[in-house]
Amino acid sequence: MLKNIPTCISPDFIKILMEMGHGDEIVIADGNFPAASHAKNLIRLDGLNIPEILQAILTLMPLDPYAESAVFYMMHGPEVDTPPIWSEYTTILTKTENTNFTPTKLERFQFYDQAKQAYAIIATSEQALYANIILKKGVIT
Repeated sequence: MLKNIPTCISPDFIKILMEMGHGDEIVIADGNFPAASHAKNLIRLDGLNIPEILQAILTLMPLDPYAESAVFYMMHGPEVDTPPIWSEYTTILTKTENTNFTPTKLERFQFYDQAKQAYAIIATSEQALYANIILKKGVIT
């Protein structure tokens, strides 16, 4: 056991976070996302939802302040209203040191393309629609 590691962070998950370098991306995917077919490294966190995992990641991993964007949300298109879960993400981002990040909204197929390039994808049981999020790892200063 280790101290101060959130309980949703498994040994395989912490290994992936440690392996990631500056600029690498990680996807936290909802239950509908085709995670297995898109992932270079797949982490299964069945039974967990994205807000809990997002909070846990942000306690350990800084976002990239030098990138044009370090947070990406998936949207279907301009006709879709803002998904309610995004307000939860904003709250989590503002509770951490990551308060200066404005998420970039990507159309679904753009999001899929970017997710295929991510270092890892976390498959969750999240049921909220358009809950998928990509984080770009920063550096420890």
